[in-house]
Amino acid sequence: MSLITKKTTGNHLHFIRFLYLIKPLNLYHKHHFTLPSENPNLHDVNDPLLTKPPSSLSLGKPHFVVPTNNMIPTQPSSRRSQSLYPHDDFVSSNKMITYYIRIADLDSARKVFENMTVKTTVTWNSILAGYSRKPWKLKEARELFDKIPEPDVVSFNTLLACYINNSDIKTAWNFFHKIPVKDFASWNTMISGLSRNGQMNEALELFSIMPEKNSVSWSAMISGYVEANDLDSAVDFFNKAPIKSVVAWTAMITGYMKSRKIELAENLFQEMPVRNLVSWNSMISGYVECGRSEDGVKLFRRMVGLGIRPNERSLSSVLVGCSNLSALGLGKQIHQFVCKSPLYFDTSVLTSFLSMYCKCGDLGNAQKLFHGIRQKDIVTWNAMISGYAQHGLGERAIGFFHEIKNQGVRPDWITFVALLSACNHAGLVNLGIKHFESMKRDYGIEAIPDHYTCMVDLLGRAGFLQKAVDLISGMPYKPHPAIFGTLLGACRIHKNLELAEFAAQKLLDLDPNSAAGYVQLANVYADMKRWDQVARVRQLMKEHKVVKTPGYSWIEVKNVVHEFRSGDGFHPDLELIHAKLYELEKKMKLAGFVPNLEFVLHDVGMEQKEMILLRHSEKLAVAFGLITTAKRAEIRVFKNLRICGDCHNAIKYISVIEEREIFVRDTVRFHHFRNGTCSCGDYW
Repeated sequence: MSLITKKTTGNHLHFIRFLYLIKPLNLYHKHHFTLPSENPNLHDVNDPLLTKPPSSLSLGKPHFVVPTNNMIPTQPSSRRSQSLYPHDDFVSSNKMITYYIRIADLDSARKVFENMTVKTTVTWNSILAGYSRKPWKLKEARELFDKIPEPDVVSFNTLLACYINNSDIKTAWNFFHKIPVKDFASWNTMISGLSRNGQMNEALELFSIMPEKNSVSWSAMISGYVEANDLDSAVDFFNKAPIKSVVAWTAMITGYMKSRKIELAENLFQEMPVRNLVSWNSMISGYVECGRSEDGVKLFRRMVGLGIRPNERSLSSVLVGCSNLSALGLGKQIHQFVCKSPLYFDTSVLTSFLSMYCKCGDLGNAQKLFHGIRQKDIVTWNAMISGYAQHGLGERAIGFFHEIKNQGVRPDWITFVALLSACNHAGLVNLGIKHFESMKRDYGIEAIPDHYTCMVDLLGRAGFLQKAVDLISGMPYKPHPAIFGTLLGACRIHKNLELAEFAAQKLLDLDPNSAAGYVQLANVYADMKRWDQVARVRQLMKEHKVVKTPGYSWIEVKNVVHEFRSGDGFHPDLELIHAKLYELEKKMKLAGFVPNLEFVLHDVGMEQKEMILLRHSEKLAVAFGLITTAKRAEIRVFKNLRICGDCHNAIKYISVIEEREIFVRDTVRFHHFRNGTCSCGDYW
């Protein structure tokens, strides 16, 4: 049973009322310094992710930090110079080192350390802990450790964690066996390191001989098995664990979500005796990744309503959910409230907002946000290049790529996926080939399936079908289904039946249950009036129990998302929508519009074909937008499949007749209709 009930009206209409189900978001209260609880056991107040300042949280690879009793979270005293006793200087210096390490200012911490005349092992361990958090400081950490006069178990554990943070598992393993006296932290750090690096057999061996185990030991094993996608072993350990920490419960929720066993994850979340922010994040991100973005958004609102402050991981997940739902209104609302919080200065958070604006069709706000980000990393640049690519602005995307190089930022493989997409949507074939070839030669980046898919689409869409086939044949590894699906789509555009049959057969050999393979092939046959072959393909689908994904479009009006399917008969305003479409049809035909009957994939009469085209989901959504929004207001429609060619042509006419700017996002890109033209230049 779902945690969240989904409210629907009829079979084809969803009123997704997630935007204003409860009072407006109140993410950050002026006098709110602690996390209020749903109940006293809601979350673990000792969890470091809840107690760390927001700036110290990271979405990246977690680091191992060995807890020590000298890590006093106190700001350095400004009265050090007034100290009367050497002991005061010593304590104050230790506090300053701890403070600087907490704010990631290792250089200042080292200066204080070097100026100390008296250093204890605690002092040495404090500065060593700072180095252990920096993966690229392994050499300095080792040199510092060798200088410690009397290293204790904390010293050994800290350096062990440093080896693991640098993925030097072999050295860590040898060093672990040299530790003279091992405590819980020694064993747990090594087990966690092995688990994190996928060496579960070795982790199990070490766990088995561990003299005494605590909840951290069990949690490390459970988390490791979840990470290794061995859910059965994770469940077995979870059931055997005498003490189940919040980490273990959360790891199991993550495992169930990764395996798409959503109901089991929901049940576990409900049963948890203690929840922390990571537990909520695991559920929210799990919903979004499993295609249930609406539930993820609702759970986020519930979490915030309970007074639990989100971190960047929470925001990243919920903003992906907003993008999937095209819920621009909610995305803007979250942005408004985050502006009042410390997270507003976090580059990863701002990049998540930037990406959301791009995917929801608001490129203007995305550009403003991009130029306002002070510290841009490669993820930020990639998000903006991808945004320009999605919106068909290839030249701008390419310009940004050159600016990356001028700024001294090194592009990564995602940069090139975005760049090749931009070339594809703009029809820049030669430039796309040039950048594809430069990846390995100039940047040392090996092409992966995503790059090959972009190139096959680039060549195929431009009509170079045989070159696309040759590229697939020359791939250094076995092609994946998406490659042949992309080729098949290009074959339909250029009506190449022979290659279409080849691509469809290859696709179905790799993925016999691919609805896209059958549907695209049937579409090619339909375009060529081969109705007997269309019937044969549909019969094959029935025999193999393959179900076609139904096409639908949706539009957000007054904070409510309205969904439409072709021939929809359930919307309460359907009569008004049809009246508007009939009115538009007359005006469009007077202006020279001729329906393209090729996009009706049924062997029926001309009048019936025109009626089917007039009631396509895109047109229904656009008509609803026209009758429910103010004159000259922008209309934003989203579709789960590619836009129909007839609808594409019709909306160009509608943009002139109604004097509206209309945005349509399909699975491939955005189409901006204005004054009778589309941003894609009819190349899509």
